[in-house]
Amino acid sequence: MLCAISGEAPEQPVASRKSGNVFERRLIEAYISENGFDPVNGEELTTDDLIDLKQSRLVKPRPPQLTSIPALLSTFQNEWDALILETFQLKQQLAETRQELSTVLYYNDSAQRVIARLQKERDEARDALSRVTVTSATNGASHANGDAMQVDGQDLPEEVIAKVDKTQQKLSATRRKRPVPADWATGETIATYDVKSTADTQFTGAKSLAVDRTGDFFLCGDSDGTVGIYDLKQSAFTTRSNLGSGAIIHGTWANDKAVVATSSGGVVVTQEGAVQAKFQQHVGAATAVAAHPSGDLLASVGVDKSYVLYDLHNSKVLKQVYSDSSLTTVTFHPDGHLLAAGAADGSIKLYDVKTSELAHTFPSPSGAIAVVALDFSENGTWLASGYQGQTSVTVLDLRKLNVIKTLEMGTALSGITWDYTGQFLAACGNGGVVVSQYTKASKAWSEPLRKAASAVDVKWGSRASSLVALTPDGAVTVLSA
Repeated sequence: MLCAISGEAPEQPVASRKSGNVFERRLIEAYISENGFDPVNGEELTTDDLIDLKQSRLVKPRPPQLTSIPALLSTFQNEWDALILETFQLKQQLAETRQELSTVLYYNDSAQRVIARLQKERDEARDALSRVTVTSATNGASHANGDAMQVDGQDLPEEVIAKVDKTQQKLSATRRKRPVPADWATGETIATYDVKSTADTQFTGAKSLAVDRTGDFFLCGDSDGTVGIYDLKQSAFTTRSNLGSGAIIHGTWANDKAVVATSSGGVVVTQEGAVQAKFQQHVGAATAVAAHPSGDLLASVGVDKSYVLYDLHNSKVLKQVYSDSSLTTVTFHPDGHLLAAGAADGSIKLYDVKTSELAHTFPSPSGAIAVVALDFSENGTWLASGYQGQTSVTVLDLRKLNVIKTLEMGTALSGITWDYTGQFLAACGNGGVVVSQYTKASKAWSEPLRKAASAVDVKWGSRASSLVALTPDGAVTVLSA
């Protein structure tokens, strides 16, 4: 009996009721499952139509080509030839792989040598820059080893000095007599603040938040160079634009103009999403920007140890002043006659805006490193500061030039801000947002709010009726009553 499909003796023979032919069971069942009819006569066929046949155990005969010694030797020779050919091909592939690996290792070694050389040159440049000293001479500055280095020592134009004086006189004359607005938030109101809304900026690299004078618009930027403006009244972002100048590190408002500092060292001025001016004065990243109370002047600081003063009205650089340490943050006094710059070594430098002279340096507190936040109180006499890795806010007195208060926040600080009245000081970090209140009548501090809302920066909304926080995930969270 031979299978009608394979032509070989079946191991499990079955017969078809329709054609009477013998088949191997596995072959005919596979055929039926695919076609559904008898392969011989084409009639419809199912597995129920198959009949098992009984037969004695089948012993397959040895193939005729392996029944003699010469045939076996020939088979072995063929197998050996195939094995040798495969071994030869494997050796060829191994040699090619070794050659490719050698080339890759050579390129990797070359890249590491280039990186090491560049790092060495960078470190040498940083070391040389750290030894630079600047004189007050108008013809430049001198290097520690006697080499001359050109530094902008030009005095400020008379009209700029006059503007600084006029702004100071106007603001300082009314500061002490200025009453607290009737509709301003109280400590009892702030104590009820809770998270009311959250808007996703999609800025996962956002590091700072800036509020305009109205308290309704908030500026932030991302590591890809995109800036966005959050409208507090609409609870949504109304403007987004990519400046193409590197990662946004910090921002501020100069009247209705949004200004940002970038990782490429650029300072970009925009208005309604359109670029109005670009400055490229810093060597390395520009770490922070601040607007003068007049709205016509701007200051920026950078890792190149300098602060730069700009004239926004004429879009030009006025002066660049170097210090002895990389600068991390900057802010103007509310009257506009002083500029405070925080340094990477933890010191805070006060400059006279008109003369660019260093008026005073507050030394770094014990254990503190870089200054991460600075903000003048509207009372005109206090300066709040925060340091990297520190959990307390240090309040400095500009009259006595010393520390008058240290406020423990319980979280590593990343942002601080005074309100317009100088009563409330908000601070934030990964541990949440904390508001401290100073009561002038009793000369005492209290803590009306402590909220577990992680934030990298925080700013007051209009009339202190809300707090707007920027979370580490890039979302804007609004806390209000």
